[in-house]
Amino acid sequence: MKATEVEMPGVGEPESLRVRTRDLPEPASGQAVVRVEATGVSFAEQQMRLGKYYDQPAFPFVPGYDLVGVVEQIDGGSGIAVGQRVAALTKTGGWADRAVVDVRQLAPVPDGVEPDAAETVVVNGVTAWRMLHRTAKVRRGQTIVVLGAAGGVGTILVQLARSAGIEVIGTAGPGQQDRLREWSAIPLDYRADDVPARVRELAPDGVAAVFDHVGGPGIGDSWRMLARGGTLVSYGSASTKDIPGNPRVPVLKLIGRLTAWNLLPNGRSASFFNLWAGARLRPDRYWAGVREDLHRVLELLARGEIGAQVAARFPLTEAAAALRFAEAGGYTGKVVIVP
Repeated sequence: MKATEVEMPGVGEPESLRVRTRDLPEPASGQAVVRVEATGVSFAEQQMRLGKYYDQPAFPFVPGYDLVGVVEQIDGGSGIAVGQRVAALTKTGGWADRAVVDVRQLAPVPDGVEPDAAETVVVNGVTAWRMLHRTAKVRRGQTIVVLGAAGGVGTILVQLARSAGIEVIGTAGPGQQDRLREWSAIPLDYRADDVPARVRELAPDGVAAVFDHVGGPGIGDSWRMLARGGTLVSYGSASTKDIPGNPRVPVLKLIGRLTAWNLLPNGRSASFFNLWAGARLRPDRYWAGVREDLHRVLELLARGEIGAQVAARFPLTEAAAALRFAEAGGYTGKVVIVP
């Protein structure tokens, strides 16, 4: 059985990506061969091509943080059957038309959910669900701020919050704000508005949580938006992506700052969200939790309580164009790659 994959050979422009075909190994015990129907571009791949993702593998490798596809072959009983559509969080390896995946990573996709729709809520949905309900534990009637509310994680986070009765203030560009209004969120233009000042006007006592993927100097504004008892959830350092040097340094500085804030006696808290926390120490428990959270988000999608936001679709052989499009920004949702 052969697989066509997109390889990231080293630091370089998107056009340096290479399409290759290789013989796919037989699945070992506890593994499955998945025929990929949809994968996508996340911010992680944008960092990886610059060698800036915190714990990326050594070059060359096949990127692709998640995938949706049909099981073609499986070794071991797991409740997953050949011919079943599944979704998987992979971190790497998703940019292919076939992939060997550990069975414990696979979550069934509900009937009626199309592959590209499911793809939009795999890594983005698990991340958003966990930050909202497990880390910040926001309650119905409270107000949150979502930075980058039109992005891949942001669009899911806004919808999950609104479906749970949580008020949302979200930052987005001018062309993306109507979509936020459709979800009854309050949009702010991060380019034109004084975001902290506008948040103070809308929530004079502060907000229950701020979700910040930007990092950098602006993280201080996010901290100051919080109400007493509020939580700052930092889940990235997009503002430092193009800064040369060791990719770990900006993240470690950010974590240090968040840790220092937690020592202040003001009733607020800050945390750096790591989607992979626990994956190595307690893998069985970790993957059971991922499958559970992904199941919840996929069910909400199947019931129409949240919607799939596909920004654009590209064939696998045009992965370089997909990455270039994603890095240009200005879109709503997720860029999907369809083998």
